[in-house]
Amino acid sequence: MTHTHPAARLLHPLISLAFTLSFTLSAALATGAALAADPAALRKPLPPVEGEVIVAFKVDAGTLRKHALSARAAAGAVSTTLADRASSLGARVGRTLQAGAAVGERVQVMRAAGVDATTLARQLSADPEVAYAVPNGRKRIVTAPNDPLYPATATGQRLNGPDSGQWYLRAPDSTTKSAIDIETAWLRTTGSSAVVVAVLDTGVRFEHPDLGRMASGGSLLPGYDMVTDADVGNDGDGRDADPSDPGDWTSATENSTRGGKFYQCDPGGTGSAVAAGSSWHGTSTASLVAAAANNATGMAGAAPGTRVLPVRVLGKCFGSDSDILAGMRWAAGISVSGLPDNLNPARVINMSLGGTGACSAAYQQAVDEITSRGVLIVAAAGNSAGGPVSEPANCRGVVGVLALRHAGTKVGFSDLGAQIAVAAPGGNCINTASGLPCLYPILAATNTGTQGPVASSWTNGSFDITVGTSFSSPLVAAVAGLVFSQNPALTPAKARAALQAVARPFPTTGADNGADDATVVPSCTRLDLTGPSGQCYCPNDGTLCGAGMLDAGASVNAVVAGVVAKISVLTASPAAGASVLLRNASMPIVDDRIVGQAWTLVSGGGIVTQPDGSSLGTDADAGLTPTAAGTVRVRLTATGDRGGQATVEQSITVGAAAVVTPPNAGSGSGGGAASWAWVAGIGLAAAVLQALRRSGLKASRRRA
Repeated sequence: MTHTHPAARLLHPLISLAFTLSFTLSAALATGAALAADPAALRKPLPPVEGEVIVAFKVDAGTLRKHALSARAAAGAVSTTLADRASSLGARVGRTLQAGAAVGERVQVMRAAGVDATTLARQLSADPEVAYAVPNGRKRIVTAPNDPLYPATATGQRLNGPDSGQWYLRAPDSTTKSAIDIETAWLRTTGSSAVVVAVLDTGVRFEHPDLGRMASGGSLLPGYDMVTDADVGNDGDGRDADPSDPGDWTSATENSTRGGKFYQCDPGGTGSAVAAGSSWHGTSTASLVAAAANNATGMAGAAPGTRVLPVRVLGKCFGSDSDILAGMRWAAGISVSGLPDNLNPARVINMSLGGTGACSAAYQQAVDEITSRGVLIVAAAGNSAGGPVSEPANCRGVVGVLALRHAGTKVGFSDLGAQIAVAAPGGNCINTASGLPCLYPILAATNTGTQGPVASSWTNGSFDITVGTSFSSPLVAAVAGLVFSQNPALTPAKARAALQAVARPFPTTGADNGADDATVVPSCTRLDLTGPSGQCYCPNDGTLCGAGMLDAGASVNAVVAGVVAKISVLTASPAAGASVLLRNASMPIVDDRIVGQAWTLVSGGGIVTQPDGSSLGTDADAGLTPTAAGTVRVRLTATGDRGGQATVEQSITVGAAAVVTPPNAGSGSGGGAASWAWVAGIGLAAAVLQALRRSGLKASRRRA
């Protein structure tokens, strides 16, 4: 069970909109299950754009040959060609089709009057030239330098709290177990200006002092606005080269007009006549990637040396799949008809947005195209309190990110599932008394305007808080940017492997529920994913929460070493007098395979016969036989086929020898004494068992 933070009652405008739309959650969501909005409402999908379908033609389609389109064609020519394609397809299926915007080389929007999107998609999919046709769905938004907000402070000393500062970036400790240890990564790199992280979101505020345009010394590249609907874009036009965020507020009337474009965009998602203020969501996610460090201002981004490419795909209340898919391709450097080429292709794309349902053919095709070009996609799991992982985080090849509390447990609001790759801090509040500040939010840049932007910029603090998987995702994207900065030759698969191989294990104890300490924190064992779930301990088997907790320093070091060294103790319960079998579980990262290993006894603890520092062999498996209970420490050095090398040490706790009770002990005429025959039999069995163990160990070494 978790708690609603009292600051939610302050109803700061930022909190209101973020809570409504998305993966950005208000203080009411900060601790999990006690949501002001029903989690079921957050899982309820927005209906697709009325009568609109995303259509992809097959490569050999005659319609494509008849109506060829140059990627660099002028906008007028693009419109004519798209219209011709729609007309040809419409003639074959017996329906009048209008052309919408281009989504890819062979992909575009088509619409028809008097038919719902699902029916239209089914009709168009039946055409032999169509690879797929899917409804045009909608997605919602889903956060040690000298920067004053980075370090922790004495309790109550910070005006724009929290006292914990940017706890999520610093080295983990007994309290903030999920912190990502960014300073260890920064010892090698703070990011290369050649590495671009695209942020597909609501746009950005270029004037924020922790961001700014690259031309003026900031981290923001020019970017693009992909939103085609002028009402949704809220900027009076369609697609253009200005990704500035004009604000995404909605009025009480818009939110409560049944059948209207922005119906149910109120904070609770129920159609209430309540206005929602602007979220400045894209500015916040961009700042977590590359806010300036060591500028004595505000906060620090996790990869301040990288560059952020703002791609505006979300507007008021939502963004359409067609705009998002076009933005994904454009960000990766893939030509989109009618748009200028992207001169700054991304290596990493962050998507703090999502919607319900399985990964569609449209998203999977885009993901496959993009990853084949060497681009890694990172996406937020979703914030429907334990629901299934959102699209596109659930697409094959995407790094889906789950949100953690400071204590390393899953935050109540975060979704979970098998598609999660790794987990990262998402922010939470553990105090419940009225008027107290949130203790562990995610600090992020914003603007103080409730509708349009105002002159003053701000960093979210203890009351206007930022929490959610929306802010876990850019932390992972930023670390991926550092990984590519350290080794630009990495493929997306190897960058993903670097993040997962060194992820720290989830804690299994130590969490609590604040004032409600009588409620025990459960394990995340729910597999149905149909109802709300609160805080829970993640399993360390990769089934629900990913490979573990993001470790920035270890991820960067892994791509330098080329391999990650790991030891697996195969003996379930090591005990005195019995062999303990160890296995090399190391993984290649830059290298292709592990070709060698060397085992060393660091300390025998006085319970093994080998001297400290002696070799335990060079096979894939190693073994030792402790003579008594205690602790033994071993070292493994793993070598990759390209010369990469890594070392790891592990302590092994050995229990006392098992006590064997003789049969008939304490009964019969023997008065509990064992007969000579029984003793002899036990001795013979022990000798045979030891011989078998030695034989099995040698055999396993030969197999390795």
